[in-house]
Amino acid sequence: MPIPKKDGKVRMCVDYRNLNRASPKDNFPLPYIDLLVDNTAQHSCYSFMDGFSGYNQIRMALEDKEKTTFITMWGMFCCKRVMVTLFHDMMHKEVEVYVDDMISMSKTLGQHINDLRKLFERLRKYRLRLNPAKCTFGVRIGKLLGFIVNERGIELDPDKVKAIQNMPALKIETEVRGFLGRVNYIA
Repeated sequence: MPIPKKDGKVRMCVDYRNLNRASPKDNFPLPYIDLLVDNTAQHSCYSFMDGFSGYNQIRMALEDKEKTTFITMWGMFCCKRVMVTLFHDMMHKEVEVYVDDMISMSKTLGQHINDLRKLFERLRKYRLRLNPAKCTFGVRIGKLLGFIVNERGIELDPDKVKAIQNMPALKIETEVRGFLGRVNYIA
């Protein structure tokens, strides 16, 4: 199903719930956001990177391609690539990865340059690309999954707080649930 993105481009979304139920469970589940943010905070140098079409950059095994077939009005298609965890040996040390977002964090600028060099070598090895429009390198503060991380620690993203403050009056149960979800996320 094509879904419009904020920048006017289109994102293809496919419902793989049945395939996921039938698939072996992942050895590298998504990290808990609070732990990832905690691990990232209190460093003096950060780089925030976004994988360009992250899920579609790594080739999938030939025998598995047919399992990802989906139907559109233009015909049947299947995925040729799948995102896997390639940075497991770097995780929780010099890099954190959440889906296709990568955060490199270091205590010193010199160490940060070395960490980025290692990360870029890995990206080149697997022919992965970053989206330069969504990358920031060598900064002291940055936004991460709804929070601000820096050398002092973790702060709430003011934009998220403002979004909650500017919400219209809640009238129905689903709106209350949405509000509670937003508040719970930042709690």
